[in-house]
Amino acid sequence: AFVPWDGHRSGNPVRFHSVPAFAAATDLAIDVPGHGKVVVDIGYGGTFYAFLSAEQLGLDVCSSKTRDLVNAASAVTEAVKKQFKLHHPESEDLAFLYGTILTDGKDAFSEEPTTNICVFADEQVDRSPTGSGVTARIALQYHKGLIQLNQTRTFRSSTTGSLFTGKAVQATKFGDYNAVVVEVSGEAFYTGTATFTVEEEDPLKYGFFFK
Repeated sequence: AFVPWDGHRSGNPVRFHSVPAFAAATDLAIDVPGHGKVVVDIGYGGTFYAFLSAEQLGLDVCSSKTRDLVNAASAVTEAVKKQFKLHHPESEDLAFLYGTILTDGKDAFSEEPTTNICVFADEQVDRSPTGSGVTARIALQYHKGLIQLNQTRTFRSSTTGSLFTGKAVQATKFGDYNAVVVEVSGEAFYTGTATFTVEEEDPLKYGFFFK
């Protein structure tokens, strides 16, 4: 992770380098109840997401109601879970679909931002373009030859308008997958601090071992 520092305080933007990210599947036909056949890509950027344009579901990621986008994305997530088996090179505990990211379909390289909404876990919506989601989307675009190493793309959240940038900075391997390390950049702000105290009379202050 990289944080600007002027000698007095930290600043923006902050950046991080991802775990190896890869395309798990591309142009995968999925039958989604209520929507029919759609074509999705599945990318890994720390967790797995399904990606497709909202247009395939009869929606507009920029103007449709958030509830409608959430319902449609959730239907895609459930359908993918039933119809496609994921594989993680190091841990099968991570081989699950975390959510679906609906996009404006603008995957080819452009200086203009591309908009998406991430619907994950129990129908939660990310306020940002999503760090792991941007990572996975960059990995998919690189895999498809739509971007090159060190080409920066800007991603916008359809819910808040917040922006991240992402770029593939290194090609690598992850198990059998051709992967990339992705640099994600955005604004970050302090929201709180925590203080932990150890009292001398605490009998477990140094921890404990199981035999």
